[in-house]
Amino acid sequence: MLMSVLWLIIFFFVGASLGSFLNVVADRLPEGKSIISPPSCCPGCDRKLNAGDMIPVFSYLLLRGRCRSCHAVIPKRVFWMELVVGILFAFLFLHYGFCWELALVAFYSCLFAVLLVIDLEQGILPNKIIYPGCIVVLIAAALGSIFGFVPLSVDFLVFRLWIVNAVVGGAIGFGFLFIVALIFKGGMGWGDVKLAGLIGLVTGFPLVFVAMFLGVVGGGLVAGVLLLTKVKKRKETIPFGPFLSLAAIVTVLWGRDILNWYLSLAGM
Repeated sequence: MLMSVLWLIIFFFVGASLGSFLNVVADRLPEGKSIISPPSCCPGCDRKLNAGDMIPVFSYLLLRGRCRSCHAVIPKRVFWMELVVGILFAFLFLHYGFCWELALVAFYSCLFAVLLVIDLEQGILPNKIIYPGCIVVLIAAALGSIFGFVPLSVDFLVFRLWIVNAVVGGAIGFGFLFIVALIFKGGMGWGDVKLAGLIGLVTGFPLVFVAMFLGVVGGGLVAGVLLLTKVKKRKETIPFGPFLSLAAIVTVLWGRDILNWYLSLAGM
């Protein structure tokens, strides 16, 4: 029991530390800056942050959300990204235990988390994240097909090989939103189309349908509430990437259960 709690704490801090790095990626990559150099510093006074300023979650709380030197406000997103990714990693350890799939899903989670934040804040989905993500997923699927290991989320392979399931899922995800973007010009960004392709690669066939359904329904419901409450006007853009990203993580974790539940309701 004690060891389990210790591992949960370790995974929380690993996740929170990666969340801190994802904050750097979200800040710098859309602006074309290096995510490695220069070292982290306060945007207000350019003071280089020391080790005590970069303890995930706790530094923000101890500093009360302000720079130690100039007292400039630190964006709340810094704290929430570290906290949420830390909690997510602890949950993934509980969900999977020690296995190779834990590392794979942790990668997926980081990938979709940073895309969610960038699209929410800046309304873009950078190719510099989506394309490498696609490559990593295809490599994992190819190796799994060769050596015979498959993640639990897609272990009911329709096409027997993980790589084939991934490619079919990617084509369906990309094709679905590609058609939507063509029909409703201006209503769907091409970044969303490419993100849907990445999600299809990750979830495979048939779970890509679950991910697309969750993304569309979730986005539609939230958009409807924002419009009804007049938080957003009809002509204002509501980013779709965050809903797709959340749907992808939910599908990776529980997509098979959701699909089986639906099929049982439909009597199939």
